[in-house]
Amino acid sequence: MLVIGSIVIRVDDLHAQIRFWSAALGYTVREPIDDDFALLRAADGAGPNVSLDAQRSERVLPPRIHLDLYADDQAAEVRRLVGLGATEVEWDGRPADADYVILQDPEGNRFCVIDAAA
Repeated sequence: MLVIGSIVIRVDDLHAQIRFWSAALGYTVREPIDDDFALLRAADGAGPNVSLDAQRSERVLPPRIHLDLYADDQAAEVRRLVGLGATEVEWDGRPADADYVILQDPEGNRFCVIDAAA
């Protein structure tokens, strides 16, 4: 049987992205941090890790893969994430009754905040 152990995100500024994603997810950083790689994990060990890989790569839009983050209070989480440095992404194809908001981290890596209460 396979399980997802870690989701890897390519980043440019490793330390800035550690600050953003650890605050966004409430994850802690596994020490030591390498020069080009860091592993973030939930304090309680639940869920997959998020690994940050400081390797240059071309950003493709729309991305082939993205994270869906589930929130009981979507509006509050979107405000909190924007306060951490995320920005909202407008998309003409988004239905008016969509249960998701598209955001991107400070480096443009996209993710969705899903209304889990809906």
